[in-house]
Amino acid sequence: MTVLPVRLFGDPVLTQPAAPVTDFDRELHKLVRDLHDTLAAQQGAAIAAPQLGISRRVFVYNMGGTRGHLVNPTLRFPDEQEQDGPEGCLSMPGLYFDTKRRLNVVAKGYTMHGDPLQIVGSGDLARCLQHETDHLDGVLFIDRMDPKRRRAALREILAADWNTPPTVKISPHAGPFWQR
Repeated sequence: MTVLPVRLFGDPVLTQPAAPVTDFDRELHKLVRDLHDTLAAQQGAAIAAPQLGISRRVFVYNMGGTRGHLVNPTLRFPDEQEQDGPEGCLSMPGLYFDTKRRLNVVAKGYTMHGDPLQIVGSGDLARCLQHETDHLDGVLFIDRMDPKRRRAALREILAADWNTPPTVKISPHAGPFWQR
């Protein structure tokens, strides 16, 4: 079991696009295992490789007992429907902010073995797929917020003390996505 440290807000790797995976080798398999181990230790819903300081287009998720990963994802939106609700990030521990996302998404990519994979998600799974793919593009979820919400969120983020573990890992007004 390998649990790696999670990079926190302000680390430049979080705002840089990750490199596409070209080799579906043992190194990639180890990265996927390390991501799963770190996610389990953090008790989160999903984590992307850049959050571990690794600039590769890979993320893992564990939602409602469904565990998986996606390599080199691309997203397609089948409709214009949106959702607005609380979203958090392991790179901003203990903080949650209402964020608009698309309600439905189709994510295409590959497994760690190079096999094509498609995940169709709505609601919380759609939010997760968008959040993690954003990490791979160097976009943080606060970048998706309207300017007023973003300013308020940045004030709270800058005031946060991440030298001590957060006392709340789950948003007090969270739905099933955050409670898994």
